[in-house]
Amino acid sequence: MAKASDTSAADSKHDAAYRVLARKYRPQNFAQLKGQDALVRTLSNAIETGRIAHAFMLTGVRGVGKTTTARIIARALNCEQGPTVNPCGTCEQCKAIAEDRHVDVLEMDAASHTGVDNIRDLIDTVQYAPVSGRYKVFIIDEVHMLSKGAFNALLKTLEEPPLHVKFVFATTEIRKVPVTVLSRCQRFDLRRIDAGLLESYFGELLVKENVKAEQGALALVARAADGSARDGLSLLDQAISREPQGLTETAVREMLGLVDRSVTHDLYEALMKGDTTAMLALLDTFYKSGADPIQILQDLLELTHYLTKVKVSPDAARDQALPEAERVRGAGIAQVLSIPVLTRNWQMLLKGVSEVQHALRPQQALEMVLIRLVYASDQPTPGDVLKQLKDGSTVSAGGGAMPSGGGAPRGNTIMRAVGGSQNSSQAAAVSSAVIATDADTGLRIALNSFADVAALFAEKRDALTHANIVNYVHPVKFERGHIAIRLKDGAPQTLIGTLSEKLGLWTGERWIISTSREAGAPTMAEQRDVAIKDERAEVTASPIVSEVLKVFPGAKIVEIRKKP
Repeated sequence: MAKASDTSAADSKHDAAYRVLARKYRPQNFAQLKGQDALVRTLSNAIETGRIAHAFMLTGVRGVGKTTTARIIARALNCEQGPTVNPCGTCEQCKAIAEDRHVDVLEMDAASHTGVDNIRDLIDTVQYAPVSGRYKVFIIDEVHMLSKGAFNALLKTLEEPPLHVKFVFATTEIRKVPVTVLSRCQRFDLRRIDAGLLESYFGELLVKENVKAEQGALALVARAADGSARDGLSLLDQAISREPQGLTETAVREMLGLVDRSVTHDLYEALMKGDTTAMLALLDTFYKSGADPIQILQDLLELTHYLTKVKVSPDAARDQALPEAERVRGAGIAQVLSIPVLTRNWQMLLKGVSEVQHALRPQQALEMVLIRLVYASDQPTPGDVLKQLKDGSTVSAGGGAMPSGGGAPRGNTIMRAVGGSQNSSQAAAVSSAVIATDADTGLRIALNSFADVAALFAEKRDALTHANIVNYVHPVKFERGHIAIRLKDGAPQTLIGTLSEKLGLWTGERWIISTSREAGAPTMAEQRDVAIKDERAEVTASPIVSEVLKVFPGAKIVEIRKKP
């Protein structure tokens, strides 16, 4: 029994002694911070010159070092050798801060202490001098979680704190922090840490941990960390627990649910060749190996982005940091695909991400997204269609497949037809009339038609009256000084008086506006609608446009433009 008890105690001691990598290798000074050179330079200069602000606002995504930086600031200000850029880490002040037991360094989690009472309790301690350190440092993590009342209670103290008090705030949601608080702080935006830097950093740590790792495994972890050192170290911990003898790329890929990059290239080629059988076979392999459908789409998106970069800038394929297979094979694929195809792939895959995320069965949703992409690869671009039609050749599919490098999306294609002549009635109704000045008086303006009247109101920027003329007036008779009209239902009662008054003012002549019971001509808005309808019918009936609409089912003419 005693032996079992001793063993249990030893195991408990062993468990208690273990610290996860993220805590074990937390930076203890500015020199150990990774990827935050601008912040380190600014804070170092401030401490060395004595220009230390009373409040700092640290913002950035999770795991980039906000709280760690706050503790380093507290250590730098209170170190017995300081204030110093390089706290010793051995004096009582540094040790107490590192062990979270320093009486003058108070750390508060705003996510669980959101109320005004919590801030009042903090403010009550501000007036008291430090007990053992040089400064009282208040670290408030996730400060954006504070209530409005808590922020208001903090404002006055934050603006004029005692000389012995420093505030350090950390947040991942800087937009939720009131500007009144931001204006009282020095703001530092911590950047995502570069994947290459993380990869190198993880390699150094594994050497200290006596754990072997393939370079490809470290690259996968660094990529999955998405710029967060803490996320990466947590993944590294998990990978070591899974493979304590050494980290292999295959094992890490399985742990992360990733697809092998070479297989991703195979899948992409199958999609671009329109090979549905090969595509579905690869998806079945991924499914059986436990690959995450979202991750498959993200890999395809990443590959599309890389191929597009190579297409527009071939030097991107010469980056030595990329695996050789990626550089050689990626450059080959990019060479035979066009920019329209690549951008179409990006849009369809991006839309597919949300579909898969919200689907009851993500694997089925993934298959439908990729099947859609396969069939889209058979379609030529609108430019190819027009070129073939102009050349007199038959429009053929397959423009988006890899051998030809074309492609275009199916379905709701936005088509803009150019050409055609404007209907003569529309031209008479809405053309901009030339308004001439009478040479004798310099005042009178020549109005030769009702269209000239409407154009005059547009020229004078009387937008309301012009709109009423266009929409509510049926012209019946036009003579010099006299206009007969029929008003459409809903016309303003003051429209006739407005027309008579303003025409007289602008032309220097007396104008009589009378109403008639005759039907008159259609309103200018009605004439415009008829003209547009006739023009659309004329364009649709043209051989080229008609053939394009057949090739792209569901396409619509949304706008017709004249050639300049």
